[in-house]
Amino acid sequence: MTVITNNKFEHLLDLHHLKKTGPRLKVLAMMSAKNTATSQPDLEALMEDVDRVTLYRILNVFEEKGIIHKVFDLNGTANYAICTSNCQEHLHHDEHLHFNCTICNKVYCLNDLSLPAFNLPPGFKADGFTLYASGTCPQCNKK
Repeated sequence: MTVITNNKFEHLLDLHHLKKTGPRLKVLAMMSAKNTATSQPDLEALMEDVDRVTLYRILNVFEEKGIIHKVFDLNGTANYAICTSNCQEHLHHDEHLHFNCTICNKVYCLNDLSLPAFNLPPGFKADGFTLYASGTCPQCNKK
């Protein structure tokens, strides 16, 4: 997961032509501070001063602009993680392994793994892909 420092949040919003509002900056700060993807309900619990509709709109616009990407956990809940710098508006490049821990249910973006090349049958053209793995994370393995 890409970690963004506080002084870059406003610049990131400027790059995507978004207003620098307190809730948007707070969502970026909270997501950037985590090493796992975060669900809207988890963000709601942390952001008591931001209502559900505002948070939903922030997550939607961030996803549209290529700031965050959506990944589903083992329960089918949408989780969001900060995109790498090569994502663009309406064009995500989040082709990395998403690891779902079967014990704590956290979703990790494993950006640094080398993935094998995929050779599709003739006539198929991929615009992207999602790759999932499940098992236990390092914290749950310690228990």
